[in-house]
Order: sequence, then structure tokens, then C-alpha cells
Amino acid sequence: MRYMISKTISTYSRRWTIGALVAAGMLWTASVTQAQTTFDIYGFAMLDMGYQTTANDPAWFDVLRPTKLRSAPYDVDNFGADGRFFAGVRQTRFGVKSNTPTERGDFKTQFEFELFGTGVDAGQTTIRLRHAYGQLGQVGAGQTWSPFMDIDVFPNSIEYWGPNGMAFFRNVQVFWQPISGQNRMTIALERPGGSGDQGVVNEFIGGDLTARFPLPDLSAEYRMGMARGYVEAAGIVRRMNWDDDNPTNANGDLTGEATGYGLSLSSNLKAGEKGTARLQYVYGEGVQNYMNDAPVDVAAQTAGTTIEGVAVPMQGVVAFLDWQWNERWSSSVGYSRLDIDNTDLQAGTSFKVGQYALGNLLYYPVKNVMLGGEVQWGDRENVNGFTSDDLRFQFSARYSFAMTSEGH
Repeated sequence: MRYMISKTISTYSRRWTIGALVAAGMLWTASVTQAQTTFDIYGFAMLDMGYQTTANDPAWFDVLRPTKLRSAPYDVDNFGADGRFFAGVRQTRFGVKSNTPTERGDFKTQFEFELFGTGVDAGQTTIRLRHAYGQLGQVGAGQTWSPFMDIDVFPNSIEYWGPNGMAFFRNVQVFWQPISGQNRMTIALERPGGSGDQGVVNEFIGGDLTARFPLPDLSAEYRMGMARGYVEAAGIVRRMNWDDDNPTNANGDLTGEATGYGLSLSSNLKAGEKGTARLQYVYGEGVQNYMNDAPVDVAAQTAGTTIEGVAVPMQGVVAFLDWQWNERWSSSVGYSRLDIDNTDLQAGTSFKVGQYALGNLLYYPVKNVMLGGEVQWGDRENVNGFTSDDLRFQFSARYSFAMTSEGH
């Protein structure tokens, strides 16, 4: 009897020991898994205040966009009189990221939004999605930067919208990134669209025409790192169709199609020990909705005795210098321009040339706090020769936060 009791106790003891070891192993494995996964929470609260000398489209009161400046004298364009003060917190941003190493490569996710309303929410302080995507190893899907753009060209400025001649578009896509790091290569299939304002499909020729996009846009980039910066080449090709819903009108059936394409060359180059030059040149036809501030992608032109739609040619340039005076002070100064090769049937009030320039002085009193002032200038020129410019003075305060944790 004593032997049986002893054996039973011994058996249960071994079981408890094995169970304890298994449990300890599971806890150890979980702790290793947790240690391998990083989770970042980040963002900032930001105030913008300023004065604009010339009125622009009221829906874009707190940004400098040449396409939104007056296209006609103030007494007929409905923008009202000049001289206005503006204030807002629409640049405020919140985001989360995660990264988990796996046997198939790093698994990454990002979700980020801000309060700057656009589209039907233009002029509003409301949630606007910036990034929502995941990536496992070389393959990713969701909404993030288009490979056709180079976010590193964006200067260290406080004006929200940025250089008008820059390719700038966050798009829904599936992408393949076989090379990453200092050298980078990305190929993507992107959501198509045609617009005069950041990817919102519109009737881009006019009349009873409806835009149609039968294929995704194909974009690609390659970045080559160097000792003092990098050089990046990017390209895009896309198909645009439009259907005439009233082919019996006086102009006949205007149904048609066009192929759009774009080429970009960009770079960041170190200027001494304190400066960084941010440069880009973009040329294309029918890729205006990938530009930071551009009009329509397609317009009508005469073709003998008929009318046809064509992809509109354009070119943009960006040249900025960021300078870090010391750990407390920095500056950015530069210029950008967008030129449109208009068709012969575009209206006289159509946008032709836009210019953008700024200079600032930013102060960082402590870590994660920025205070700064900026002088901005923009100019618009129409097909008919009408011009409008705007000089702005802006003050901003930004309070940033960031936290990294480890977990599942």
C-alpha cells in the first residue's frame, strides 16, 4: 500500500514537474515572441496661425496651392476681398506601426490618420486616412506612398501642402519590393484615377463624358544610395478611357482613350555637414493626379475638323535646401514650379503655370517640441495671361510624442 501511494505521488510529481517545465517553456517562448515584436505609437498635436495677403479658395484657407489662387479678378471669382487671418489644428496626426520578424521576412503594418479634410471634406477639421497597409517580406498591400513619388524630397517646412511641382500621392496598391535598405526597388499596381485634385475621379474633359479606368496604374522606382545621399529614378504608365453618354450632340461621339506616363528623377544630397539639398524633376503626360498640386489629366483639343481628348503634358521641378544651424535651430528655403502644356480648347481661365517658394526659421526648445515662423509665396498664371500671387506669413507649434513597446 505504501509502495502504491509512493508510486502515485511520484507519478503525479513527475507529471507536475513535466507540466511546470512545459508551462515555463511556453512562457519563455511567449516572452521571446514578445521581445521580437515591436509596436510604435506616434504622432503630434500642431497649431498653425497665419496671414494671407491675397484671398484664395476658402476650402484651402490654410495652405498655399497655386491651383487654388484666383483665376479671375476678385470681384468675379467669389473668393472675396484680400487680407485674411487663419488658424487651425488640421495637421495634427496619430499613427501606429508594428514589426514582427518571421521565417518569411519582416511582417510590418502601419495605420495613420490626420485631421486635414480634403475632397468632400475640404476645409474641415476631420479624420483623413494617410496610411493603412501591411507588408510581409517583399510583398505589401494597402494605402501608402506611391512608388512614383519620393517623400524624402519634401522639405522641412511648416506649410502643410508642400511644393507644387513635386510628385506626391498616397494610393491604394499592391507592391513588390525585392530590394530594400540603402538601395531600394519597388514595383506596384495602383488604383487608377483621373483628377484635378488628388485622385478624385471627375468628368475630366467636360460635357457628358464619364471617366473609366480599365487597368491599374503600373509604377516603379529604383533608389541608389551613395556616401552623401542617394539618387532615385521612378516611372509610371496608365490607361485612361472616357465614354460619351450623349454621342448625338453637336460635337459628335467624343468617346476615346489615352495612355498616360511619367518619369521622375529625384535626390537628397548632403551640402556640407549641416545641409541637405532636396531635388526633383518630373515630366509626364496625363499623370497630374500624382502631382502635389496640378489641374486635370486629360483635356480636349482639335483634331482636323473634330475634337479629341488627349493626355495633357506637364513638368515639375523642386529645389530646396534644409539647414541645421545647431541642435536648437534649423531653416529651409527653396522653390518649386509646375508647367502645363495646355491644349488649344482649354478655357482661358485654365491653369498654366504655378510657382511656390518659402523660407523659415524653426526652433526646438526641448526634444519633441518645435516652434517656428515661415514666409511663403505662390503664383498662378492662366492660359489667358491672368496672374495671381499670394504672400503668406505663418507661425506653427508642434508637440510630438512617440512610444515603442514589445508584445504580440
